[in-house]
Order: sequence, then structure tokens, then C-alpha cells
Amino acid sequence: MKIADLIAVIEKYAAVELQEEYDNAGLITGNPSWNCGGALCTLDVTVETLEEARKNKCNLIIAHHPIIFRGLKRITGKTYVEQVIIEAIKNDIAIYAAHTNLDNIVPGVNGMIAKKLGLKNITILQPKNKMLRRLITFAPVDKAEEVRKAIFEAGAGHIGKYSDCSFNSDGTGTFKAGEDADPYVGEIGERHHEKETKIEIVYPFYLENQVVKALIDSHPYEEVAYDIFTMDNVHFGIGVGVIGELE
Repeated sequence: MKIADLIAVIEKYAAVELQEEYDNAGLITGNPSWNCGGALCTLDVTVETLEEARKNKCNLIIAHHPIIFRGLKRITGKTYVEQVIIEAIKNDIAIYAAHTNLDNIVPGVNGMIAKKLGLKNITILQPKNKMLRRLITFAPVDKAEEVRKAIFEAGAGHIGKYSDCSFNSDGTGTFKAGEDADPYVGEIGERHHEKETKIEIVYPFYLENQVVKALIDSHPYEEVAYDIFTMDNVHFGIGVGVIGELE
């Protein structure tokens, strides 16, 4: 298993894009292409933590608090932060931090504490807005389901406890293929009318690259028309703190 494979699992639930502006979550030292010999989990990384990882043949440390919060102008070993970075690099140990990105999701740190306290009906205390985006695209009627499925599989279309959410309406699209075009339907130089389905789907902003890639890869058109809008809606699954009910 590569270190990148482990990171991908963590970031599937706690994407680094969910961290606060002051934070430094993500891979701090090491190379994601390294083979992972073992992983050690900790709250903070210290020189002693590194020694424990080395003795146990763990070349990956997964920490909650980032060892580096702001830029280092020199690394001489004067501070414990500098000492940790030096030892990690010398011993080829990767350090990964999942901090406020892990705090800002329901199944994260706060959610686990709430469960330990016996709370029920756990929700985000202070949900964040502008976390969602809306994708609007157009596909031939007979290909609409194929395009929808690909976008859903890329992580779009989740609203609360529901998945595969979309809105669809049928209409007629027009286009004229230029001389160098390779149209899926229609003839070069002639305006074509095509029955199309307009597809609207929401997704969290940090999935945008994979959602757009899924759209383009699954779409039959040479040029795919789509629009993306940032939504003001609150995302009730992302935010600071959690709240719940005692028995």
C-alpha cells in the first residue's frame, strides 16, 4: 500500500479543503508515492513520537495537530518543531495532519466525542455556507442517464440523507459544427436541433475537479456545455462543533 492510498481514504471523509484558513492540514513531510510500512497515530508529533515510529517500522505518522502551522525561515534544530522536521526527513518518515478538516465534519473528532458522551441526533453546531456548488449541463436524451450516473459516482448529488439527487428537464438544443469539428450528431456547417435533457446536480466544492472530469469523460459531445454556480445554502454536514441530545 502506498502512503497516497491511506491519505485518499482519510480525505474521502475529511478533505483538506475543509480546513480553516489558519490551518496546515495535509502531508507535511515525506512522499505520497512511498510504500507504507506502517502508520502511527498521535495527537502531536514530537521527537519521541518519531523514535517510536522508527522502532516500530512505521514510516507514516498521522497526527491531529500539524507540526508546522506557519513557514519556517531556517531549520537548525533550535526548536522542537525544527528537531522533528530534521529527524523525520533523516529517517524518511512521512507526517500527515488531519486537523480542522477532521473537526469540521459530523463523523470527525467532535462527533466521536459526542458519541462517547452518549449524545443522540448529532448535528453540526455552526454549519458553513458556500460549501455547495450547482452543476448544470445538457446531454442528448438517450445519454442523459449515463452522464447522470457518472456524475453521481464522482460524489455529486448528495442532499442530507439522500443520494442521486438531480433535477431534469427536456428541451431542444441547437449548434452548428465548424469545419474542424467532429460532431456526435449533425452535419458540418449546418445548424442542428437536438432533443436534450438539462441536468442540475449539487456537489461539495472540493469535489469539483473529479465531478467535472466525470462529466466530460462520460459525455458524448466533443464540446461539453456546462455551468457551475456557488450556492449560498448552508451545508448542514460541514461546520464547527456538534450538538446533540442526552437521553
